[in-house]
Amino acid sequence: MRYVILVSLMLAAALSLAGCSVKSAPPREPGELRILTSTFPMNLFTRNVVAGREGVVVSAMLAAGAGCPHDHVLTPSDMRKIADADVFVVNGLGLEEFLGSPVQRANPKIKVLDSSAGLAELMKLTPEEGGGSEEGHHHSGDINPHLFASPRMAAKIVRNIAAQLSEIDPAGAELYRKNAEAYAARIDALAKEFPPAGKTLARKIVTEHAVFDYFARDARLEIVAVVEEDPGQTPSGPEMMKIVDTIRASAAAAVFTEPQYSPKIADTIAAEAKVPVAQLDPVASGPEDAPMDYYETTMRRNFETLISVLGEKGK
Repeated sequence: MRYVILVSLMLAAALSLAGCSVKSAPPREPGELRILTSTFPMNLFTRNVVAGREGVVVSAMLAAGAGCPHDHVLTPSDMRKIADADVFVVNGLGLEEFLGSPVQRANPKIKVLDSSAGLAELMKLTPEEGGGSEEGHHHSGDINPHLFASPRMAAKIVRNIAAQLSEIDPAGAELYRKNAEAYAARIDALAKEFPPAGKTLARKIVTEHAVFDYFARDARLEIVAVVEEDPGQTPSGPEMMKIVDTIRASAAAAVFTEPQYSPKIADTIAAEAKVPVAQLDPVASGPEDAPMDYYETTMRRNFETLISVLGEKGK
């Protein structure tokens, strides 16, 4: 991982400077289980799974508006949160590049719950499936880690969290599974509401970066290009023109931005290619204390956007 050395040095410094503050924790209630989540979607899914379970406290490591932690480097504050947790619910698949020895050094007893475990066969994407362009953003093992942006995959993640948490806390297993099945069933039902791309919607699109690959597969859309192959890496002038040429050659119908990023570059590309630009929200971030149905509400808004922008073959 790119930041292992840097993170290790920061961890050593944090432990040295913070001293007992890293090791100490607020008083616990008897039998309390503290669950830390890496990202906003992991926090939202976990809260739904543990709802009603007494003695379980769910907290977030990153701020709700932080988005995907592609290049996040653990801070002393992160270390304290990890040191205080019993369970760490993560996305996995390389999204959290800081995982590994830094986390174990901060808390050797912490149990890391990988929400993507066992889903490898369902993650395989091809351009023909609408899973993104061949030049799209790549991650660990060439597997896109943004499962949460797809309702179908999100439902599987929820069930995964419940199953693994049930092993960690058997006394809460029945409630976790009941909550997960109810929540996952709602998300599965939501997935069936996807607009029928290819019938009434234009099929080819451009996205901000490769967060929507599984979402596109659900909707039978084809992502022909991404604006930023790496989040935060602004494309050069020639790269922007290459995207414009791809839009024209493929007859892509629109460019979609994300709320986590500035739309300026995408707006410029869309204007040059003379296609509309609109926003889709992958639920990579959200408001603090988001309502429990925030995922469903946001995805339905995405569906409405697809229909509005791509309806009648994008005309």
